[in-house]
Amino acid sequence: MKDWIDTYNERDWQTTTDGTIRYALLGLGWWTIDLALPAIQDSELGEATTFVSSSAEKAERLADENGVNHGISYEEFHNGAAANAFDAVYIGTPNALHLEYAETAAELDKAILCEKPMEATVGRAEEMVEVCEDAAVPLMIAYRMQTDPAVRRAKELIEDGFIGEPVSVYGNNSQPLLEMNPDKDQWRLDPDLSGYGTSVMDLGIYSINTTRFLLDREPLAVQSQMDSYEEAFEDVPDERSGALLALEDGVKMVTTDSQNAHSDTQLKITGTDGQIDIRPAFHGKAKLHLSRNETTITVEHESFDAEDEMREEFDYFADRVLTEADIGPDGRHGLQDMRVIRAIHEAAESGDVVEL
Repeated sequence: MKDWIDTYNERDWQTTTDGTIRYALLGLGWWTIDLALPAIQDSELGEATTFVSSSAEKAERLADENGVNHGISYEEFHNGAAANAFDAVYIGTPNALHLEYAETAAELDKAILCEKPMEATVGRAEEMVEVCEDAAVPLMIAYRMQTDPAVRRAKELIEDGFIGEPVSVYGNNSQPLLEMNPDKDQWRLDPDLSGYGTSVMDLGIYSINTTRFLLDREPLAVQSQMDSYEEAFEDVPDERSGALLALEDGVKMVTTDSQNAHSDTQLKITGTDGQIDIRPAFHGKAKLHLSRNETTITVEHESFDAEDEMREEFDYFADRVLTEADIGPDGRHGLQDMRVIRAIHEAAESGDVVEL
């Protein structure tokens, strides 16, 4: 175990230290400016060279404030402005706007790192996959948990048989959205921009995707219930959501999430011989609580936070683009999550089991 802990932060995925990917960042909200940008600046293989926003004035102002060379509007981006200044785009806009920027990036022959969920609906996600495959441009969906050392070490343990055969999974992701952003007109509460809803699209996707990554098993069927009570959530069906998923090999998963609850994240995988509990799991410094027989230990890295996760994500993407290697969470991987989310909403609306 000591050797494993000593190598906790090693990049088992890295294949190159040569080259630089220059990014255009689309969607200059707090996530992009406060997390994505510092992560790129701290990365080994990336550089932010272009800001893209709703107005050239805003983009130029933020570019000047952050030492970025170019600031352009979305319209200018679509027209190919500053295209020689970047190799890839990071799309951090509201969900329903991802496709149009991916289409332009593909036309410009730029690699694409698109935030999750990849679009607002399955149909639009399918269009994105087709556009990128037709243009032969790399498309990665930004699942930062897949490069988090805690999650990667958990996957190693599962593959090595630490928990025996996987039996069940419990995932929860909740946060007080309106305390974080009191604007009741924000895009996450607007189905035209968010997609099927708010809690499963924005939060439940973490439990679903991380479980798929850890267990390498796909959901086969789903039952679910969801409700909205507060006035701010009247346009979306899932202020609160709970779902039971049947995965391959008989694994059962329960996932709960809410945009109007105490902040909490957890992913617990129980097997025939042991258990791995990642808590906190998706926001904050992930901790591994490992149990087998009569032994329980906790493994954590005090300095690894969301910005570090983003840095690993950007460097993984750059590594794959620079070496022309296959990307793990590609467009088709992200499309499967969209299909699972759609099924959860369909099951809640119909009251029936929905098969995938």
